[in-house]
Amino acid sequence: MRDSLVETLIGALVILAAMVFAWFALARGSDAPVSKDAREFGARFSSVSGVERGADVRVSGVKVGVVRGISLDSETNEARMVLSVDSALSVFDDAVARIQSDGLLGGAYVSLDPGYDAFELGPVVDCGAGESLFDGSGCNMINQTQGSVDLLTLFASFAGGQGGDSGNSASSDDGFEDYPE
Repeated sequence: MRDSLVETLIGALVILAAMVFAWFALARGSDAPVSKDAREFGARFSSVSGVERGADVRVSGVKVGVVRGISLDSETNEARMVLSVDSALSVFDDAVARIQSDGLLGGAYVSLDPGYDAFELGPVVDCGAGESLFDGSGCNMINQTQGSVDLLTLFASFAGGQGGDSGNSASSDDGFEDYPE
């Protein structure tokens, strides 16, 4: 009888610990913490698969901000993303934002290459009075982006033989002739 009481108490503690972890994950997952000295940038992507609000924004693997919001532009059918980045980071007009995967099973994050002003384009222009992100003014916009890559589609293209073939062969071994391009 005593053994079953100990097992019941241990089970209750395990369930309580799991509930605390679940509560913490849900409470932190809905928040997108931003430093007090943050600057918001806008970016348009063809695909933002795997990225969620609160995901990291990283430069050279170091977290410098978070994704504040994701929405769909109904006119262009592109994803609009608002990035909140530490204001100490200089972001130039040749900046590039890419969506990277944390691994095969992990989530995704935004990798930001802030640019180097190589073409003397200057820093990204701040929004002035009456201007806001995505209003057409171009203020606080990162114009060069690369969306996420769907790994299943990529694997399927390699499995189907479309991975490295240039497609210029005149015939193949499968009995079907390829048409010239």
